[in-house]
Amino acid sequence: MQRAGPNSGPGGRNTTLAKVSAGAGTRRDRSPEEAVEARVGELGRTRQASVLLPSPPRAPALRRGWPQGAERRGRPWRTLEAAMASVVEYKGLKASYHCGYCGSEEGKVSCGMWAHSMTVQDYQDLIDRGWRRSGKYVYKPVMNQTCCPQYTIRCRPLQFQPSKSHKKVLKKMLKFLAKGEISKGNCEDEPMEPTMDESVAGDFALINKLDIQCDLKTLSDDLKETFESGEKKKGKSPKKEEPKELIQSQHIEEKLGSGEPSHPVKVHMAPKPGKGADLSKPPCRKAKEIRKERKRLKLMQQNPAGELEGFQAQGEPPSLFPPKANKSNQPKSLEDLIFESLPENASHKLEVRVVRSSPPSSQFKATFQESYQVYKRYQMVIHQDPPDKPTVSQFTRFLCSSPLEAENPPHGPDCGYGSFHQQYWLDGRIIAVGVIDILPYCVSSVYLYYDPDYSFLSLGVYSALREIGFTRQLHQKTSQLSYYYMGFYIHSCPKMKYKGQYRPSDLLCPETYVWVPIEQCLSLLENSKYCRFNQDPEAVDEGRSKEPDRLQVFHKKAILPYGVYKRQRKAAAEEAAVLQYARLVGQACAERMLLLRN
Repeated sequence: MQRAGPNSGPGGRNTTLAKVSAGAGTRRDRSPEEAVEARVGELGRTRQASVLLPSPPRAPALRRGWPQGAERRGRPWRTLEAAMASVVEYKGLKASYHCGYCGSEEGKVSCGMWAHSMTVQDYQDLIDRGWRRSGKYVYKPVMNQTCCPQYTIRCRPLQFQPSKSHKKVLKKMLKFLAKGEISKGNCEDEPMEPTMDESVAGDFALINKLDIQCDLKTLSDDLKETFESGEKKKGKSPKKEEPKELIQSQHIEEKLGSGEPSHPVKVHMAPKPGKGADLSKPPCRKAKEIRKERKRLKLMQQNPAGELEGFQAQGEPPSLFPPKANKSNQPKSLEDLIFESLPENASHKLEVRVVRSSPPSSQFKATFQESYQVYKRYQMVIHQDPPDKPTVSQFTRFLCSSPLEAENPPHGPDCGYGSFHQQYWLDGRIIAVGVIDILPYCVSSVYLYYDPDYSFLSLGVYSALREIGFTRQLHQKTSQLSYYYMGFYIHSCPKMKYKGQYRPSDLLCPETYVWVPIEQCLSLLENSKYCRFNQDPEAVDEGRSKEPDRLQVFHKKAILPYGVYKRQRKAAAEEAAVLQYARLVGQACAERMLLLRN
């Protein structure tokens, strides 16, 4: 899960990183990549790029880039005024390198690209084709070759019902907040995500190199100038985000205990069950039933006449809790369990704040150091990193820097789309941070780190349940946002199998890119690490690249179709890599995203 650094410039790009990595004030000779970016800076003074971009009146051509049904979903905001173009450099296939999941030194195979900038819609479409980002590096495992196939997994929050173990974690948090009660159990079952650099272990040096090279002036800023200058020439002003929206995105808070008021529930130990089949002993009863019975008897003592209010079924004792219509036997919802009211004299106070991390909001900047210190302790204690490994630059590169452009469409969530940190504040200090991306159709979980002193609260499970609840909350305003993506599911890796416990959930078929319920996939994965989940032998990838010549290339100040670029350059050696890129990203993204070629 990834974003931008705290000392970023006005454009929201992490200018700090170059200083950290290369030394403050140091000026290096230009690399080829920097030379390209310097040339791109002249885009704002050219007309060629803006002329070649699709303009709003050409609605049919623009709509071809949208996913099927986009207009019906109410998302036609991708216009020249409102959206930035994604700019990527394809780095090709990387094989036979270290895997952070199984420890194999030569088993991992993946394809990757560096994203200078990326729209949230393009990233949504990419993760629906098996891609995932780590900072600004976006990668896709070669599923039928890599040692540990990584299947994209998503949960369906609208149908989600917490399991018994999930409820136990939520109740444990409530007991701690209400009474300061600390669980005496261990945390052996707490899921532990691999470190961010483990997920892209073989690409670590490449990511570091690219991040330094691409930091002087980002292509997204240059393209933004081009778009704005092109619109000014047409007499139009680019839309600006309202300050109100920015304030909302920085100050969204979820306060535990702010739900509907209800009576505090005292915790009692359940009675020990009778041994064996001794019928002379009473059967084991639920603590809830015992509490009701005690209250009933107490009220009967206070009111001997037996004038009790409420409904009474024939042959049953009077009830103090008349059933509500249609809700008498329904289990508590996730929100009921999370936001159960606390007593006024509660021992602790928990707040969850969502702060935009890229471009960094004022709240993100103000809490950067405190958040980093939590990350550092987490890496050292939970993952046994040496003290010099979890540096500020590593933290920024993987968990703060993000290529996603912030978007605030009128019908989107109040906080907008993009990259965020979900901070868990206990009694005024950060104890955990969930790194998330908010996309058109989902909340995508990137990473979680927490203060090891609070491991007894099972914060990995608790934060996942809060993120599922957060997705449900966003869905209330933005109906198409209805999924919770949990990254990759690796059936052969015990550390990653826990994700299958959040039901209902689906896995992405690696060949046809359709979603299949996980129950149908598990038996297949027991027999083979790599599986095609779609059992229709005739089914194909509907979003596959069909017209590669329509792919958009960004080369020497110009944006042009690959067919034109190919005729001008006559570089047959490039074609294999370009066609591979088109096949992996699909036709829609190939037509929308700009493929940077030197």
